[in-house]
Amino acid sequence: KSVIFAAAVASAAAFAPAKVAQSSTTALNADLSKELGAQAPLGFFDPLGLVADGDKDNFDRLRWVELKHGRIAMLGVVGYLVTYAGVRFPGAEDIPSGFAALDNLPGMVWAQMIATWTMMEAANQDQYAGPWGTNQNALGDSPAEFKGDFRNGFIDFGWDKYSDDQKMRKRAIELNQGRAAQMGILGLMVHEKLGNVDQLLPPHF
Repeated sequence: KSVIFAAAVASAAAFAPAKVAQSSTTALNADLSKELGAQAPLGFFDPLGLVADGDKDNFDRLRWVELKHGRIAMLGVVGYLVTYAGVRFPGAEDIPSGFAALDNLPGMVWAQMIATWTMMEAANQDQYAGPWGTNQNALGDSPAEFKGDFRNGFIDFGWDKYSDDQKMRKRAIELNQGRAAQMGILGLMVHEKLGNVDQLLPPHF
């Protein structure tokens, strides 16, 4: 239930626009309607009024929350579909997919999962501002171009070769895929509880 609630809360602000630069401002009444993410068909969409006061600091925080939830949701959708299709690690062939797996995981597997989540959380952050934003290191100024840029000067995948317009387009793609994934994983969980998730997935699954 908590997972479903968290996904619902994250998606409520899913269409509030994304930040363009890493730096933030404390100014109120900032024009947020021109930020990345305010696009057709909804444009600037903030039905809960979460950024109605134009607080840029609050907006930047919510933007990062949305981006992170989107990344997690994309992994969640892929993981759900892969396990639903019957793909398993050796020795886990008898563990069911979906919510039923929670009651069938051995304690050691839970320990491994928690350790993996901890390592992923520690690694996927701006190490120049870490750990967890405490700025308690001597790495110097962060090379990150925006909140969520976790290359840490180590890996690039050709990002620096893109023009500014191409970078904005790539960021918009990630943002929109994350939004779709949040809706997707929430839909899969709801329909599994309703007992008709098999009607949503391809027949060969």
